Amino acid sequence: MAIIINNEQNRITIDKELEKSLFNLAAKILKAHGREEAEVGITLTDSESMQRLNRDYRGIDAPTDVLSFSQEEGEEGNTGLPGPELLGDVVISVSRARGQAQEWGHSFAREILYLSAHGLLHLLGYDHQNEADKRRMREKEEQFLAGEETP
Repeated sequence: MAIIINNEQNRITIDKELEKSLFNLAAKILKAHGREEAEVGITLTDSESMQRLNRDYRGIDAPTDVLSFSQEEGEEGNTGLPGPELLGDVVISVSRARGQAQEWGHSFAREILYLSAHGLLHLLGYDHQNEADKRRMREKEEQFLAGEETP
């Protein structure tokens, strides 16, 4: 399992404890879904970069909190070459996470972990296009944040 955490912003401090928690959460989610050999990237960035990504890849010229870029979608997908399974990347806006944590009344670390879980579950095929799927995804997010490891 390869989990790469990349902090590309320098406005908000991301301490080693939060990085370790991000790694551990990602490992639990991948293991629970039988994807121990997968490689994922988690990038922490600023709202300007996030807005650019949202505009370029989704056609929405506005900042957002989290984006997932799956390597299993579209015509490219995984190539079948030897090596780790490239699952994809999760990109999180650190400044949006801080604002949302204040808005929701919980810690910054919890919001970063929540957004990470949300993005990783998207990479694993979860979505929230209808109420049933939304409820299922929210239950999984909360289970993993609470330390439960059931897929």
